[in-house]
Amino acid sequence: MGMLPTKKTPPKLNPADLTVLLYGKPKLGKSTMCSQAEDAIFLATEPGLNHLDVYQAPITSWQQLLDAAAEIAKGDHPFRTLVLDTVDNAYRFCHEHVCAKNGIKHPSDLPYGKGHALVNNEFHRVITKLASLPYGLFMTSHAQEREIEGRGGSYTKVTPSIPEGARKILLGLVDVIGYADLEPERQGENQTTYRRVLRTKPAKHYEAGDRTGRLPETLPLDYAAFTAALASGQPTPAATPPAKATQSTKPAKSGK
Repeated sequence: MGMLPTKKTPPKLNPADLTVLLYGKPKLGKSTMCSQAEDAIFLATEPGLNHLDVYQAPITSWQQLLDAAAEIAKGDHPFRTLVLDTVDNAYRFCHEHVCAKNGIKHPSDLPYGKGHALVNNEFHRVITKLASLPYGLFMTSHAQEREIEGRGGSYTKVTPSIPEGARKILLGLVDVIGYADLEPERQGENQTTYRRVLRTKPAKHYEAGDRTGRLPETLPLDYAAFTAALASGQPTPAATPPAKATQSTKPAKSGK
């Protein structure tokens, strides 16, 4: 009986205790949001953080990610949030590592799906280890459009750009799947501006999810708004300054 719990585990309402997959189109502000997380360190698998004042450990191989994970696990550091930016590249490094270790060029070179299983098992092992550390884990990915076959015909759905094997692993692991998107907002009759938002609830045309049950369907793409929504548990309207990009809705002249 000594191993059995005597109290219920309280809900985790601090983002620094959660595992989050954040995806969307490039340069939308995903890394900026992650940089605002509590005592964050970026495990940076690609360049592109020069505009941010952040701690970063460059990761160019699976072995480097393993080494960084082992050092972080020791706990002799001030960091509270890990940012794997991007998880797409991390999976590619895992793919290359497993192939090199087994002397093959592609996982399909091994029969009966063994190669793909080795890659996915190794990826699952390490990502699960990162998620189980006493720190928040934010993972970023790009967005891609996929054709989905439904009962009423096919339709387009936006999903993380990671391969299917990694996608299944991550979707079963994370607490929040956030889709970073632009929401149009009309300004007058002839102009539309866009605000950056985070979508957190499942929908037909994009992948999202919230196991905490405390986030609104849409909120500003901002770490402070994310934290406040978790703490309050009350849906809040998405209200962020509009993005700089604008698009005219006035019909173009025909030139005739």
